[in-house]
Amino acid sequence: MREKSKSKGGCCGWFIAFVILALVVGAIVYAVKKKIDNSNSDKPEPVPGPPGAIDQKYASALKTAMQFFDVQKSGKLENNKISWRGDSALKDGKQADLDLTKGMYDAGDHMKFGFPMAFTASVLSWAILEYGDQMDAVGQLEPAQDSLRWITDFLVNAHPSENVLYIQVGDPVADHKCWNRPELITEERPLLQVNVSCPGSDVAAETAAAMASASLVFKKSDATYSSTLLKHAKQLFTFADKHRGIYSENIPEVATYYNSTGYGDELLWAATWLYHATGDDSYLQYVTGQNGEDYAQFGSPTWFSWDNKLAGTQVLLSRVSFFKAKGLSSSFGSGLQNYRKSAEAVMCGLLPDSPTATKSRTDNGLIWVSEWNALQHPVASAFLASVYSDYMLTTQTPNIKCDSDSFKPSDLRDFARSQADYVLGKNPQHMSFLVGYGKNFPQFVHHRGASIPANAKTGCKDGWQWLDSSDPNPNVATGALVGGPFLNETYIDSRNNSMQGEPSTYNSAVIVGLLSSLVTTSSALQSFS
Repeated sequence: MREKSKSKGGCCGWFIAFVILALVVGAIVYAVKKKIDNSNSDKPEPVPGPPGAIDQKYASALKTAMQFFDVQKSGKLENNKISWRGDSALKDGKQADLDLTKGMYDAGDHMKFGFPMAFTASVLSWAILEYGDQMDAVGQLEPAQDSLRWITDFLVNAHPSENVLYIQVGDPVADHKCWNRPELITEERPLLQVNVSCPGSDVAAETAAAMASASLVFKKSDATYSSTLLKHAKQLFTFADKHRGIYSENIPEVATYYNSTGYGDELLWAATWLYHATGDDSYLQYVTGQNGEDYAQFGSPTWFSWDNKLAGTQVLLSRVSFFKAKGLSSSFGSGLQNYRKSAEAVMCGLLPDSPTATKSRTDNGLIWVSEWNALQHPVASAFLASVYSDYMLTTQTPNIKCDSDSFKPSDLRDFARSQADYVLGKNPQHMSFLVGYGKNFPQFVHHRGASIPANAKTGCKDGWQWLDSSDPNPNVATGALVGGPFLNETYIDSRNNSMQGEPSTYNSAVIVGLLSSLVTTSSALQSFS
């Protein structure tokens, strides 16, 4: 018995020694690897070339997402690609002797809200300017430009004089009492405007940003239209800056739907786009001077959305720092660095392994900020991360510092891809939140037009039967990005669940931007002009 016991003890001793040796070797290997990784972190990743190999998953998703803009179009449709849509709201603007028939419906209703619509145009313009070559590689550049122009045509007409901007078409209270198809809108609808006696710096500046960014998109293809857009952008920015006020304070009834928390971010956002569109240093002075000190919230990361443009402004001004620093006056240096440092703080908050990573995310890694329209923030954040990653790659910037850690452009791209993949089905529901993509996507989208058969003869009141119907939508709102999951990652596919199931046009802008950045394996970013 003693011999067996001794033998057993000898085996245990050898096993313990082996484990200790393995741990020591593992620690040495880890230390060496970390040292190598740290030394490599200062080496730039390979320079991206022209659009690389096409990623079919993202290409297919982009083609799907782009179609929702056609679903949302108001007015007399041209080359209509949506079989269940037709002309609508053909009298919009008539009482003011204006043609406000174009533009896009905001969400699942039939309102045209100028504030989020202008944001849609700004982000779509940005996506085209950064990734138009990638869109073109999969046949989506022309559809993107056409959708953008459908909005900017409306915005041009909504700005009939220097200090007047029409910012809403329709009465939301009356609109939300009806459940009908947009094609049944045959009456003149109420209009709201901002002007000198009722200013709205936020909505006017956002519209200026939309016009300025779009002027760059059309600069080569239609110089006359581009000049028209730029003229409106300059006028609107001057109006917004000189006659300051929050539009939802001056017009309280809009606060229920798109309440603005301030106009400083829009003023900086618009001035930044005007700088890119004109090259005029006075706009750069505007954002790096006292206005930057007053409104930029340097060092405090924020979420990019229809209401807050600061993170987008910080990334967009980082573009100046990355690409044009040598040709700029030294007086702009410290101001631009403040924006770039703030943009890096945003990036560090998004990276899951960063010491300063935000805790605002689900267990499976989706950025999650709000119950209402939960997907807006992760998709918009991922778009910014992709853009910033490509700024770094194109300029051979090896890393960003997040406290004591450093991260490469590929880390930002991995984060962006993780958010896109979650949206497209890599989630606990195994559901694509992009309608029409994949085999499992929401069937009961909160969308009037999609929920009512195209041949149904219904009016304002009797259309409610379709909201309450237990049948899936008869029409697919292809490309709609729904609101998204709750924090516990559940999703209730019900037409009455507008919190989760209602899509929005500005959601389409950010998902198109994100997918455009991922549609090919690499892309070197170029000058806007």
